Amino acid sequence: MKTIGVIPARWGSKRFEGKVLAKILGKPMIQHVWERARQSSLLEEVIIACDDERIQAQAKRFSAQVVMTSKDHPSGTDRIIEAVKDIDCEIVVNIQGDEPLIHPKTIDALVQALLVDKSCPMATAIFPLKDKKLLQDPNVVKVVIDCLGYALYFSRAVVPFPRDSDLAGQKYYKHIGLYAYRKSFLMTYQNLPPSSLESTEKLEQLRVLEAGFRIKTIETAHDSCGVDTPEDLKSVEKRMS
Repeated sequence: MKTIGVIPARWGSKRFEGKVLAKILGKPMIQHVWERARQSSLLEEVIIACDDERIQAQAKRFSAQVVMTSKDHPSGTDRIIEAVKDIDCEIVVNIQGDEPLIHPKTIDALVQALLVDKSCPMATAIFPLKDKKLLQDPNVVKVVIDCLGYALYFSRAVVPFPRDSDLAGQKYYKHIGLYAYRKSFLMTYQNLPPSSLESTEKLEQLRVLEAGFRIKTIETAHDSCGVDTPEDLKSVEKRMS
């Protein structure tokens, strides 16, 4: 049962063009992500799927396996589907190219979830959210889960909304943008039509829920944060140093 990790990396980020090559402590951000993914004990292979020769050249400098994909993909998931379509594997982990703080143990926990539950099509990571400022931040995606740990909904809003009280007593979760899929489900996903919830929240995982599929969530003790702006880069570099 082959398990691979794929790091989708595009050049044309609207808020921070070329961010995956931005330097953190002297290394391109994508290299930090790749090095952390390589520390996973359950990934047999790690591939960078990019859309630009500049990313490809940098990846080859640190000896990463890299494949070129179309520039026209609307999401990282679509880029991964192109990258793995001809690879014989069972599980594919989507590791965001702008998450240099991702923890190898979180990757392994998602893979393990699919190994244990053969009926589960995909899994993602969540982290307890206690900072009220982050809870109100629409860039921090929140998730509501059921009693078995499956996602009920993802939102940029505060969910569940505390109508009659403050936030005390309710546990909130931050969604960490790391996914493990069965390859067979990825091939199904590519044929799902974009959903209205996905379009409204700009969260592609809602396409899965709206189509009636389940997403297993795994709580991790290791927080992570994406780099969307130059200011985020400075914050992450400070944490890593």
